[in-house]
Amino acid sequence: MVTCSQYDFIEIACMFKLPIEITLKNGETHQGNAFDTGYDMQRQECLFLDMDGEHTAFPTEQLVAMRALKANPHFDEVTFE
Repeated sequence: MVTCSQYDFIEIACMFKLPIEITLKNGETHQGNAFDTGYDMQRQECLFLDMDGEHTAFPTEQLVAMRALKANPHFDEVTFE
C-alpha cells in the first residue's frame, strides 16, 4: 500500500512530467514520463505513464519502486514496500 508521503512523490513526478522507471511486484519494469494519477476501468488507483505517446495505467498497489531517470531536486528513488 502506498502511504500519503510516498504518494506525494508520485504527484511530484506527474506535476513535472518526470521521466521515471517503475518496478512492479511481479518484477516488470516500465519507463515513461509520469503523466497523471487516476482510476482505471476496474476502479484501481493508478499512475499513468506516457510511453511513446501512449498513456498506460499501472495500479499504485502494484508499485515496488519508482526511480527518476532525470536529475531533479525532489527524489532519486522511492520504494513502496
